[in-house]
Amino acid sequence: GGGIFEEFFGGGGGGGGASGMGQDGADLRFDLEITLEEAASGIEKEIRYRRPVLCSNCKGDGAEPGSGRKTCPTCGGAGQVSSSRGFISFRQVCPTCGGAGQVIEKPCTKCGGEGRVTETSNLKVKIPGGVDTGSRLRSAGKGEAGILGGHPGDLYIVVHVKEHKLFERRNDNLHLELKIPFTLAALGGTLEVPTLTGKGSIKIPTGTQSGTTFRLKGKGMPHLRGSGTGDQMVKVAIDVPKKLKSEEREALEAFAKACGDETDSSSGGFFKSIF
Repeated sequence: GGGIFEEFFGGGGGGGGASGMGQDGADLRFDLEITLEEAASGIEKEIRYRRPVLCSNCKGDGAEPGSGRKTCPTCGGAGQVSSSRGFISFRQVCPTCGGAGQVIEKPCTKCGGEGRVTETSNLKVKIPGGVDTGSRLRSAGKGEAGILGGHPGDLYIVVHVKEHKLFERRNDNLHLELKIPFTLAALGGTLEVPTLTGKGSIKIPTGTQSGTTFRLKGKGMPHLRGSGTGDQMVKVAIDVPKKLKSEEREALEAFAKACGDETDSSSGGFFKSIF
């Protein structure tokens, strides 16, 4: 199972409304950076973040232990006060009690009457395999604590996957470009290639052209929703050596002669074949 975390896509979030005389806690966001390998396999990480939690001294009440609440002297417990401007009368939330109708006799010495203090929290985050940059995970109730009985907010973990030095991710497929010797492209053979989980191999047919793409089935990223895995696409480019040893040049010249290719374009051999 996903533990306390669940996959979350789209907007929304808890908190924000009022619960009786209390106020719900706000949602929090935590940006988590992981590697492509971690995104492929899934991983559990421990994160540290700061958030308002219920005060341990007053248990969120805001009043010093042994103290209580009394009727607000400003509004007389109504929670609203009236004011006039000419012939027009206005009613507004009482600025002393904030609409609660009551005030604390003696504020908590630890939180100053708010009912919350800010502390550092540690939380283990279970990241499922297949997440991508922008994927969000929600931990219910791990945001800001509510005030005076309000509901706590949620914590949203936003995933950021680092760029990989070899692979480019396109949806659930991984793309890799490799240079291969021109002799392998001409003669064919087996090419060993890196994958996220180790090594794989592809068969290079005789006469492979530069730009040819091969597929390694199931060597991509796991699907975040449902079962299955993407593929790894390997695009090859012909690596032509910039310098040749004398014996290598002689062998190539003999090969070109056997093929009827002219190495000197001044002879017009190449142009004769296309005009």
